[in-house]
Amino acid sequence: MAREVRRGANSVQDVEATLWQVPETLSNTILQKMNAPAKAADVPEIRPEQLLEADGFLFGFPSRFGVMAAQFKAFFDATNDLWERQALAGKPAGIFWSTGFHGGGQELTALTAITQLAHHGMIFVPLGYTFGSGMFEMNEVKGGSCYGAGTYAADGSREPTELELQQAFYQGKYVAEITKKLKNKPLAS
Repeated sequence: MAREVRRGANSVQDVEATLWQVPETLSNTILQKMNAPAKAADVPEIRPEQLLEADGFLFGFPSRFGVMAAQFKAFFDATNDLWERQALAGKPAGIFWSTGFHGGGQELTALTAITQLAHHGMIFVPLGYTFGSGMFEMNEVKGGSCYGAGTYAADGSREPTELELQQAFYQGKYVAEITKKLKNKPLAS
């Protein structure tokens, strides 16, 4: 999903999207018991201060009990210095996610993640129903909602469907276009 989001963002002229991952907080023993996949070796870890380099964001994470995974919450908790200065205020941000199943919090995960953006003064950019007919697909299992792209991971073995990947690409492009517009027309001080 994240790679498709990045591909969509990079499809916008003069936009360069970067893929990052947050630091792991669980021990290797716990990760093995969870059958967690290995971290992508080609995706560097981000430090909170690196958020300052971006004009906009698309944050993606798995859901745990209807909220973002603890690793991502720990990362946001480490942004206190940025929050105190409101250094990210006015930057557009979208979210995307994966959940285990229908009851895993597809929309709740999105709604609880918005609080992180609001406290930083970021501008939440939802998809709405701009993805068109793909938003209303009823003939296949599809994650996501008007809040952002999503997928169902089941026990971790399910890969995103073509439609879910199309929505992720679209969201990357959509948020990048809005970010570019806002960057070119900054708010008056």
